[in-house]
Amino acid sequence: MQVAAGEAPSKFAPSASTSPQADSPHPPPKLTVWTHERVELQSSLYRKYNAWLLSAALTGTLPCLFEFDGPYLRELAWAGYLKPLDPFVSPALLDDLLQSIVSEGTYDGHLYSLGQYESGLALWGNRRYLAKAGVRIPTLQAPWSLGEFERVLSKLAVLPGVEHAIDLGVDSASPEFYTYAYSPVLQGFGGDLIDRGPGGMAQQTLDGHESVLALDHLQRWFRRGWAGASLLQTDSFISQKAALAWNGNWAYADYRRVLGKDLVLLPLPDLGHGIKTGVGSWVWGISSTCSNPAAAWAFLQFLLTPSEIRRMTNVNGTMPARRQVVEHSKVYGPDGPLRLFVEQLDQGLAVPRPATPAYSTITLSFSQAVAAIIRGDDVQTQLTRAADRIDRDIAQRRGYAHP
Repeated sequence: MQVAAGEAPSKFAPSASTSPQADSPHPPPKLTVWTHERVELQSSLYRKYNAWLLSAALTGTLPCLFEFDGPYLRELAWAGYLKPLDPFVSPALLDDLLQSIVSEGTYDGHLYSLGQYESGLALWGNRRYLAKAGVRIPTLQAPWSLGEFERVLSKLAVLPGVEHAIDLGVDSASPEFYTYAYSPVLQGFGGDLIDRGPGGMAQQTLDGHESVLALDHLQRWFRRGWAGASLLQTDSFISQKAALAWNGNWAYADYRRVLGKDLVLLPLPDLGHGIKTGVGSWVWGISSTCSNPAAAWAFLQFLLTPSEIRRMTNVNGTMPARRQVVEHSKVYGPDGPLRLFVEQLDQGLAVPRPATPAYSTITLSFSQAVAAIIRGDDVQTQLTRAADRIDRDIAQRRGYAHP
C-alpha cells in the first residue's frame, strides 16, 4: 500500500495474509475505505475533505472505515457516527501507542479512533542565514524569548537575498493550518481558542487580553515585513527567500532536499508562558452503521502494525504513532535529526486543539479571523466576532449535551 495526499473513496479487500478469515473457505469481506491518503492509487477531487466527510455523516452514507482529521473526533462521536474501538484494542497496543494518539481518540471515556502517525510543529532555519545574522541557535532548554525572537526577525529581514525573515505558511492549501499553527501563538501568550474547563466558552478567552496581545504581535510580524502575507506566494523557505519557516515535521524531506546541511530544526519561541507547539494527526474510525466492525478492525489493526506505520511515516515524514517504531527510526530515534519533535511531545509542550464537538465552528471561526488579521483588520474586532460565533453555536447545541 502506497500513500499520498488527497484521495478518493475506494475499495479495499483484505488479502489472505491480513484477513482474520484467511483459513475460511468463504472470501474475505470487502470494506469501503475513505482516506485523504491513497488506497489503490485513485486520485481525488475532494479537496475539502472534512466538510465532505461531515456531509456524508449527516446523510448516513459513511463507509465502514474512514480516515479523518483527529480534532473532528468529538463531533463525530458526540453525534453517534462512530463505534467505540475499546472491544478490539489490546492492552499491549495501547501501551505502545503515543499517549497523544490515545488522548486524541478518546471521548466520553471511550476510544473511538487511532492513527498511524503524529504531527509536530517547530521552526526550520537556514543555518547560512542565521550565521550571517549572528544570531544564537535556540534549544528546548534555552529557546528564544519573544523579545529575542523579534530581534532575530529584524536582523534576518535585512540580509541580502532575504525577502522575508520567516515563512508563516499563509499560502497553505488548508485553513486548518491556521488553527494548528497559530493557536500555539495564543497559548504562548497565555490565551487560547476556548476555555478548556467544563462547559468552556470562547468569550473572554479567544477575545481576552492575552489572545488579543498574541495576535497583535502576529499581525506586527506581517506589518513590519518580517513575514509575507501574500496568499499566492510559493514556499519562500524552500526558495531560500526566507530564513525561517514556521511549519510541521512533514516538511522535512522537501526542506532537506533543497537546503541539505544548511537545514536546522529549532524549537518555537517562548512567548511568555513556555514553548507551546501543535500536535494532532489524521486518524481512522469505524462508523456506527458498519455491518462488520470486526472486519473493519482487521484492516485497521493491519495499518497499526509496526511495518505499516514505518511504511507510512517513511513516505509522509511524520512521527510514528508507536513508541517502538519511534525509537528505531533513523530520523526520530535518539540520534535522529527530528528528535526535537519527540522531546517536545515527551516534555508536554504540545497543546492539542480543543477536545469538543464544537471544533468545526471553532476552527472555521478562528481561521477566518486570522486571515482577516493578516490582511490588517482590527484584532479585537475579529477575535470578538469569532468568539461570539463559537459561543452561539455551543448555546444552540445546549452545550453539546448528548443528543
